[in-house]
Amino acid sequence: MTSTPFPDISDLTLEEKAALTSGLDFWRLKAIERLGVPSIMVTDGPHGLRKQAGESDHLGLNDSVPATCFPPAVGLGSSWDPELARRVGEAIGREAAIEDVAVVLGPGVNIKRSVLCGRNFEYFSEDPIHASDMGSAIVRGIQSNGVGTSLKHFAANNQETDRMRSSSDIDPRPLREIYLRAFQGVVEDTQPWTVMCSYNRVNGVYASEDPFLLTQVLRDEWGFEGLVVSDWGASNVRIDGIRAGMDLEMPTSGGITDRQLVEAVQNGTLDEAELDRSAARVLDLIRRANERAAVEGVLDVDAHHALAREAAARSIVLLKNDGGALPLRPSQKIAVIGEFAENPRFQGGGSSHIHPTRVDVALEKIREVAGDVTYAPGYVLPPAPEGIGMSGAKAPKPAPEKLQSLRDEAVAAASGADVAVVFLGLPDEDESEGFDRDHIDLPAEQLALLDAVAEANPNVIVVLSNGGVVALPFADKVPAILETWLLGQAGGAGTADVLFGSVNPSGRLAETFPYRLEDTPAFTSFPGEAQHVRYGEGLYVGYRWYDARKMDVAFPFGHGLSYTTFSYGEPRAVANAEGGIDVTVDVTNTGSVAGREVVQAYVSRPGSAVERAPRELKAFASVEVQPGETVTVPLTVRSRDLAYWETRVDEWILEPGAYRVEIGASSRDLRGEATVDLEGDDLVVPLTRDSSIGDVVAHPVAGPIAREEFRKTQFGQMLFTEDGVSAMGGAMPLGRLVSFGVDEKLVERILTAGA
Repeated sequence: MTSTPFPDISDLTLEEKAALTSGLDFWRLKAIERLGVPSIMVTDGPHGLRKQAGESDHLGLNDSVPATCFPPAVGLGSSWDPELARRVGEAIGREAAIEDVAVVLGPGVNIKRSVLCGRNFEYFSEDPIHASDMGSAIVRGIQSNGVGTSLKHFAANNQETDRMRSSSDIDPRPLREIYLRAFQGVVEDTQPWTVMCSYNRVNGVYASEDPFLLTQVLRDEWGFEGLVVSDWGASNVRIDGIRAGMDLEMPTSGGITDRQLVEAVQNGTLDEAELDRSAARVLDLIRRANERAAVEGVLDVDAHHALAREAAARSIVLLKNDGGALPLRPSQKIAVIGEFAENPRFQGGGSSHIHPTRVDVALEKIREVAGDVTYAPGYVLPPAPEGIGMSGAKAPKPAPEKLQSLRDEAVAAASGADVAVVFLGLPDEDESEGFDRDHIDLPAEQLALLDAVAEANPNVIVVLSNGGVVALPFADKVPAILETWLLGQAGGAGTADVLFGSVNPSGRLAETFPYRLEDTPAFTSFPGEAQHVRYGEGLYVGYRWYDARKMDVAFPFGHGLSYTTFSYGEPRAVANAEGGIDVTVDVTNTGSVAGREVVQAYVSRPGSAVERAPRELKAFASVEVQPGETVTVPLTVRSRDLAYWETRVDEWILEPGAYRVEIGASSRDLRGEATVDLEGDDLVVPLTRDSSIGDVVAHPVAGPIAREEFRKTQFGQMLFTEDGVSAMGGAMPLGRLVSFGVDEKLVERILTAGA
């Protein structure tokens, strides 16, 4: 820390101000030595620290310093536990502070619009409330160490295909209610130090130069106080970016854009006050980072690995467990099959790739518990791509005779065992930052292996390793399935903990598993064409889509089993003073072992005046319950999360009336419901000549005038019935009545009253 006062923006020259708004290199900001302003370093996250040890580069070709690799968001999000996420964030923040890193680039809270997005492993959920609560927890944890975060990728960055040019074309309601809502929640609740704007365009405008996103929404509406940084290489026209509110361009431009900004100020095409605004934000970020006290002590590698193991086990979702196939008993004769058991894939490819302090291997951890374990690889994993794995290139397949030999070995192992634990999953070449998938199938050789093993021994436990949703054509053929996602460096131990029951599984799906790719909401419009992708499914993302169509799915949003059972009492719900809903429900552990239940609250507004999904997640809680114990679980549904975006007035509106709150263990395992009346907001839509007669007569001021005067005209019978406005009359635009002889002065009078 410096002992001298930190300089003010007025102390800087024009050239120094311009220099502050772009990077020194890939990871460092520029210093201003004459004023004692130091350079600070930012590094990739979000599930660990990727601080490069050698010469910096963005492609990850140089090794990074060892750091704890926690479960990526696809795993940690399945814990549905913000407190666990906060603890993970706190550990990441401490590691960053030890390495003198000012900002960790994460978390990512983009919505999983399509199951094909290659970067879904970095995002939490298909639901914005879930993503918001988990993302806020990570930010709180990291920033508690005096280390900043970078909330990303703002906004609507939902695919990797043509990600640096493609326009996400989204209507106002889904943009606000689905794709911006998670960002809004994190910003309003935690004030991340920085927000990272995305590569793509939103409704035709690059995110890096969109004043609507970066100033109107982010700052004016949400009250964001920090700095906006570009994704690496996302800056388009730098001067337009400054005007829009994109403060820091990363990485370095080699001084090119610095000179552009200086020249623009000097020739009058850029107001120096706009440059001052961005440079001051960069200066403030450096000041905040410089105020962090020096970290005492060294990294407790063992403690952080233990937390990574806890987080890994808590991220695992037990999809199926017929006949109590799990947990395994150490006395059983176990055949472990599948190369993933020996060669784990524990994180995704791309800029978030962590150099772990150690790696737990599932096969080794299983052998530590059970006495009789045989192993057969069953298939060959292709080598991981060099660098950060953004090529999408496919390795040559092994020769058929090699695959058959491996399959025969696996069948022999399974035939002589009590149970076969088969590890299946997606290799690195199938999903990564930089490209999207074109299918959701597991490799054909793995499915063929499973068929052969199941025929030899039907007592099969499938363990999945994947960063995104996969099709499960075998779901009805095997007794048990564990979805372990990508679990970080301690995933092997966490998997063994759940397999043998030392940890009772409590993970829940944060995304729906469909039967087919063709069933998914974005199937007909992903990834778009001609640099545009139309978000034609609108509000119906994820489970909203399947519920609205009453469509069967393989496993629903929120689903996950336990080694115990839980019963629910009748939920109780009341309106609270903040305009939201307070809910309590009693949950009883009716089994014989302790376990965690994830209690989920879904809300609907029957008879709503606007289009809505059948139900939407609005609150959740992960609670531990001992055998025979009953726990009263409180949930708060915030008024902001109940509001919808009213396009006619461009405001959030809480619709008055009765709301149904359904409590359950998944979106399709609902155990009870309660109804609450909310006062809501008064919606007054200003009248225009295009307003319908129905809108006019409903207006609180203009309505009585219109009703009285229109009844005097020759069109009174056409416009009105005894019960109200007629169907034809209700849809008639106000301005059109002039063509039918209604006095223009009456129309103007009504418009004045309804303004």
